[in-house]
Amino acid sequence: MSKLNFCMRACALFVLWATTTVTLPAQTFKSLDSFDNTDAAFPWATLIQASDGNFYGTTQNGGNTACDSGCGTIFKITPNGKLTTFKFNGTNGSQPYAGLVQAANGDFYGVTTTGGTDNLGTVFKFTPKGGLTTLYSFAANTGYSPVGGLVLASDGNFYGTASSGGPAAGQCDPGCGTIFKITPAGTYTTIHNFNGIPDGGGPLATMVQAPDGKLYGTASTLGNAGSYGTVFTITPEGKYTVVHQFNNTDGAYPFGGLILGSDGNFYGQTDLGGTFAYGAYGTVYKMTPSGKVTTLHSFDQTDGDNPISNLVQGTDGNFYGTAAYGGTHGGGTAFKITPRGKLTTLQNFDGTDGADLYAGLAQGTNGKFYGATFGGGSSTACKYGCGTVFSLSVGLEPFVETLPTSGKVGAAVRILGTDLTGATSVTFNGTAAEFKVVSGSEIETDVPSGATTGTVEVKTPKGTLTSNLVFRVTE
Repeated sequence: MSKLNFCMRACALFVLWATTTVTLPAQTFKSLDSFDNTDAAFPWATLIQASDGNFYGTTQNGGNTACDSGCGTIFKITPNGKLTTFKFNGTNGSQPYAGLVQAANGDFYGVTTTGGTDNLGTVFKFTPKGGLTTLYSFAANTGYSPVGGLVLASDGNFYGTASSGGPAAGQCDPGCGTIFKITPAGTYTTIHNFNGIPDGGGPLATMVQAPDGKLYGTASTLGNAGSYGTVFTITPEGKYTVVHQFNNTDGAYPFGGLILGSDGNFYGQTDLGGTFAYGAYGTVYKMTPSGKVTTLHSFDQTDGDNPISNLVQGTDGNFYGTAAYGGTHGGGTAFKITPRGKLTTLQNFDGTDGADLYAGLAQGTNGKFYGATFGGGSSTACKYGCGTVFSLSVGLEPFVETLPTSGKVGAAVRILGTDLTGATSVTFNGTAAEFKVVSGSEIETDVPSGATTGTVEVKTPKGTLTSNLVFRVTE
């Protein structure tokens, strides 16, 4: 089976689904919004929860009609489903496949796949009040058409990948793609040009930074027939290393990126490959920092097909994700998988509740998961539906999240959560910190003197909330 072509998948392979949704007990699925093309259409990327407690995402199309099918949007949606959109106009970018990242000052940063000066994509800054600034327009010789999003690294800069362009190399003409750094002010530097063989090409996912400062990412192909993609590391200075080459049996074509698990290993998915049937349906895998890959699950189409998104580790230690297609009705699935590989299907999508899950799941601080579907929903403005936003509760408790997740004594930290008004204490692994409640969803504090690595706890009138991740106190 050939590699997923995201442009082709974005336009085709919708089916008619049955009208009954199968949902397992002890969970609650809720449709929050169905896009209607005038507001937005076809969300591709995973949502993020921002410091205001709302969720932000992007849609590939819809909105401004200056582009065919609309130029795409940035949208905000409350946990209860109230939607607000900002529409791209082509000049400032179009077709944002990737999601957003929020900086410490509250501004959002992201990329568009097309639009801008040469219609090759842009890097942009977006303020919570709706202002958009183009920081960079991509050019062919430095890489273009970014599909993966930006990662905000510990040095304060953003790092990302361009899926095409750069110097011609091997079977890539134009180039095989690039890795770049861009400052918050817009200074752009290419730090790696993919060459197809041996280091890979066609990077399509957002990278992740490990505690040692290295960035880990995936490249969807090697640039030649019979190649199945790679996992790589790169330092902020540009030292690039391939740590794993997929062989189809352990997975093929890693469209999605990696996440760092609480055990120090990386977890991800491949679009194709695996052991079932002819290895056609994709895998979930674990990878050690040195590159040893263990296949945790091979999809068999009944439980999902073509997983192309990132996983998220829930507060229960399990991983949650989506498969674009397959399941009972063919519209895709949402699932839970344990660190040992036991997979449970949580939702079989049937079109009425959404279909084609290109985006992953995000866990909100209220404990629920939030996601988006590329197609399906109630609107008839798009032939097979314009996509949806949904929530999925599996009974996990509320928690708090720290931004950033590490820092020195005295470093500023924002704590995000739900119902934080009236908080009476904040502690870092038991050490008390002074704090200020900014809103019901945000607290400002500093890492206190004497703090050590561990969880952050916030006491509120409704109980004690614990951070979803350990906060690392650095020297």
